[in-house]
Amino acid sequence: MTQVPAISQQRAELERQWARWATGLGVVAGRAAPPSREVAVLRAEVVESWERSLRTVDPMRAVAPSTDRDEFGSRWAESPLRSPVTELAGELRSITEDAGMIAVVTDDAGMVLFSCGDRSVRRRAEQVNLAPGGCWDEPYMGTSGVALSLNSGRPSSVWAAEHLVEALHSWVCYCAPIRGTDGRQLGVLDLSTYWDRSHPMILTTVRALVTAIESRLHTEQYRPGNRTRLECLGVPRLYKDGKQVPMRPRQLEILTLLALEPEGFTPERLHEAVYGDRSVSSSTLKADVSRLRRATDGQIADRRYMLIEPLACDAAELLTALESGDLTTAVRLYRGPLLPDSDVPGVVQWREHLDVCLRTAVLNDHNPEHALRFGQRCPDDIEIHEHAARLLPYGDSRRALATARLHTALHA
Repeated sequence: MTQVPAISQQRAELERQWARWATGLGVVAGRAAPPSREVAVLRAEVVESWERSLRTVDPMRAVAPSTDRDEFGSRWAESPLRSPVTELAGELRSITEDAGMIAVVTDDAGMVLFSCGDRSVRRRAEQVNLAPGGCWDEPYMGTSGVALSLNSGRPSSVWAAEHLVEALHSWVCYCAPIRGTDGRQLGVLDLSTYWDRSHPMILTTVRALVTAIESRLHTEQYRPGNRTRLECLGVPRLYKDGKQVPMRPRQLEILTLLALEPEGFTPERLHEAVYGDRSVSSSTLKADVSRLRRATDGQIADRRYMLIEPLACDAAELLTALESGDLTTAVRLYRGPLLPDSDVPGVVQWREHLDVCLRTAVLNDHNPEHALRFGQRCPDDIEIHEHAARLLPYGDSRRALATARLHTALHA
C-alpha cells in the first residue's frame, strides 16, 4: 500500500491545481485556459476531461442528476447487462464488502443500473447519487472514472481532486468498459472507495470482473429467441432456442466443419475430412449426416453437404475477427483449442490454423491485454508469457501475473 503521508502530499497538490482551475482561472467562453506548467503536473487525460466538463458542469455541484424512476426501470429491465450482472451480484458483494468498496455498473450513457458494497461506503455514495438512476457521464458530473472509460473505451482511474466536482474529492474510482460480443461498449464497471484506500490491484480486480461479465454476455446473447449457436472453442456446446442440445462428438465435428466452410463439401471431401485414410464406407458418412440433419431440423443440404442457413459459431467469428484485424474480439472469443478432444483430420487442420493465426497475431501485437488474455488459455506457452512480461512496465501489477505464469510454464 502507498504510504499515507506521500499520498496526502500528492492530494494536497492536486487540490491546489484543482482550485486554480475551478475558481482561480474561471471559465472564458465556456472553456478554461490553464497555464502550460499546470498541464504538465496533471495527467493529460484529466486536463482534457476538465476542459470538456467545465462547459457544462459546475465544480461545486453536490449531487449527480437522477433519471426518472420509470425510465430507469425500463432501461435496467432491457439492458443486456442485467442477467450477467445479476449472476455475479454475490461475488461483487463479497469483494466490495470485504474490501470497504462499492461496485457500480452503468449503461453506455453513464446511468447507474446497479450498485452494491460496504454499507457505510454505499451510504456516502448515495449522498452524491452514485446509486441506481444517477447520471455519471461527463456532461453531467464531469471528470470521473466512469466518464473517462466511456469517453476513451479503456480502463481508467480517477483519484481525489482529479474529479472535477469537489464533492467527489474524497473518492477514488477504478473503472473498465464492458463490451458486448460485437465489440460495442455496453457500459462501465466501477469499483470506488475512499481516496486513502487506493491501490493499483483494484484496477486488476475490475478487469477480471469485466472479463467474467463479458463471458456471461457471450453465452446469454444466444439463449433468448429462436437462435442456434455452436460453441466449439474449448468446451463444445450447441444451443437451440435458448437450451443446450445434447450432441454426439461426431455430430459436433461435422457441424463445426460445415460452420467453418459455409460453401460446403462434396461427399468425397467431407468423407476425407472426417475419416481420413480410415477404411469407412460412404454409408457411414450418410448415416452420421442424417443424424446431424435431424438434430438441426433439416438445416443441411443433401447433394452438397452445407448449411442451408448460416450458423452462429464462435470459431467462425474468431476467424472473421482475425481477417478484419480485430484482435481484441478474437482473443475474447478464444476459450481454448477447437474441439480439443477431436482427432478428425479436418478438425485438426482447422485447429492448427486458428491457433497459429491467433498466436502469431498476439506475438506481433503490442497490447499486453491481448497477451495476458491469450496466455490465460495457454498456460504452457512460454513465449506468450515472455511477450506479456516484456510489454508490461515495471510497477504494473499484471507483470507479476505474467511472470508467475512464465515460471509455472518453465517448470511444468
